[in-house]
Amino acid sequence: MCKGLALSSTCLERAKELKSRMVNFLQKSNWSLSSCKIGKTRPTLEECMKWKESFEKLLSNKHGLIAFTDFLVSEFSEENIAFYFACEDFRSTKSAAKLATKAQRIYDEFICTDAPREVNIDHETRDITRANLKDPSTSCFDMAQHRIYLLMAKDCYPRFLRSPAYKDHISQLCAKCTSTSKKA
Repeated sequence: MCKGLALSSTCLERAKELKSRMVNFLQKSNWSLSSCKIGKTRPTLEECMKWKESFEKLLSNKHGLIAFTDFLVSEFSEENIAFYFACEDFRSTKSAAKLATKAQRIYDEFICTDAPREVNIDHETRDITRANLKDPSTSCFDMAQHRIYLLMAKDCYPRFLRSPAYKDHISQLCAKCTSTSKKA
């Protein structure tokens, strides 16, 4: 960086994160459903078509979740799905001692101002979540998680379904099904 220029550690961390994101972006500017392979299996046409039925069906399918996460990474908004599942994991925490530690970790990573993976929530939700941390319970992130879920369902999910990669994959699977049925 610049010699003699004193920058805060937060600023330097943000700069490193942006550099890392740009390198990833330049290496992989377009996501594709071919990366959704789990083991030896790829999503079938039936699976991919079910993703269009609802956001819940997309998230509940292993291949769908991978495809959607890859899409969010390509759009630099993967923090939304990461936060959503961090909250799901947090909600299943049984130990009261771990609850406070996990809550603070989630808050520091996703909610607080200048968080490395800050999610886009309004100030009221942020303030309520911060207040909930004074006495953490498994529901302290519910409002913030709900806001992020709605953001993904109403904004990211429709863009995912309109994405060229999703449409091309459906077309390829349809063509494969058509050629297979003609051979039979």
